[in-house]
Amino acid sequence: MALCQEKHIDQLYLIDRLEQSLAKSYAEILHLDWGAKVTIDRATGKIYVYKLIPIDDSMDEEGNYTEFEEIDVTPKDTSRIAAQHAKAEINAIVRNSAREQIYEEFSSRIGDIITGTVLQSTPDFTIVKIREGVEAELPHFDLRRYENERNERPQGERYMHNQRIKAVIIDVRDPNSTLPPVRGEHSRPPIVISRTHPALIRRLFELEVPEIYEGTVEVMSIAREPGQRSKVAVRSLDDRLDPVGACVGPKGSRVRTVVSELRGERVDVILWDADPAAYVANALSPAKVTRVLIDEEKNYAGVIVPDDQLSLAIGKEGQNARLAARLTGWHIDIKSESLAADILRNVPVAPAVPEVEDLLDDDEPERCAYVSESGVRCRNQARPGSRYCGVHDPEDMGDHDAFEDAEDLI
Repeated sequence: MALCQEKHIDQLYLIDRLEQSLAKSYAEILHLDWGAKVTIDRATGKIYVYKLIPIDDSMDEEGNYTEFEEIDVTPKDTSRIAAQHAKAEINAIVRNSAREQIYEEFSSRIGDIITGTVLQSTPDFTIVKIREGVEAELPHFDLRRYENERNERPQGERYMHNQRIKAVIIDVRDPNSTLPPVRGEHSRPPIVISRTHPALIRRLFELEVPEIYEGTVEVMSIAREPGQRSKVAVRSLDDRLDPVGACVGPKGSRVRTVVSELRGERVDVILWDADPAAYVANALSPAKVTRVLIDEEKNYAGVIVPDDQLSLAIGKEGQNARLAARLTGWHIDIKSESLAADILRNVPVAPAVPEVEDLLDDDEPERCAYVSESGVRCRNQARPGSRYCGVHDPEDMGDHDAFEDAEDLI
């Protein structure tokens, strides 16, 4: 059959499906209690309908008949009834077969970029033609009305008929999936594409920057607010190559092409750094950072910026700081220099610990404590562990009275 060859459908499978469908239809039309059997002649295409009558001796242990007698009950208007049901069944088989082929081809291409032509745009989704016979859906449902749907269109974007757009594949619907389908899923294209996914920026840079495509420059992280602003962190595997300059291009030509494809979305390319403090400082570009304090246990980064850079570091409605936090994965707290100085000024200073005199390690050796009757103190050095020298030590002198006199004088 020409249809089977064109749509790459197995002819025997198509005929078998037609026979099963027609059997159910004829069983309802002819009111057959035990069902019907339909046979299609492979050579002539003629249809034969048989009434099934169970054989009494064929009942199994569960009470079901396993053998039936077939009685020919082919109606005269077979062609008219068959044409109606055969057309619907063939259309269903062709659609399912096409979806299976698309699933086999594109299920391994999730994350790849495609270029398509807008065929139709509705309030809920846009149909994009990838090639002849292959279409994709760009959903932009109102998530307040349809919570289980998607919104993959950047804010403010509108698409015209025959307009060419780039997008990334984020999902391919499996026609044989047992999961409950989303509303209207079977009537919509099986390929789902997105223009809000961060992978779109990665793929666009791969197209425009040969160093990224070749692997010399690596995209480490992407933070994006679709339609407004994005930040891209890059690093170079070659010490002699500037990764930011490679992505920006001569006079900004490369990044300007990416921005143009994103409909004017601002893209900041920053230098990735293994040092968290340097990385956070770079992520807050174009603001200048005075100091970054890192607390690894709490995943916290305290940033101090000049007073005139505070609003630039935070950005409009906190956008710059928010994107920097997503890009780096650190919780960022930004303060101006004057505010940081006031905070430090109000922090109480811990009292100084008074120094304890070290008698044993005194620079001046301890003198003998013996004082003569005339009031003159001995100039000899005291022995270790004693207050007296070897001459005047009471234990060695044996003169207990002299020792008491000496103690009194002290």
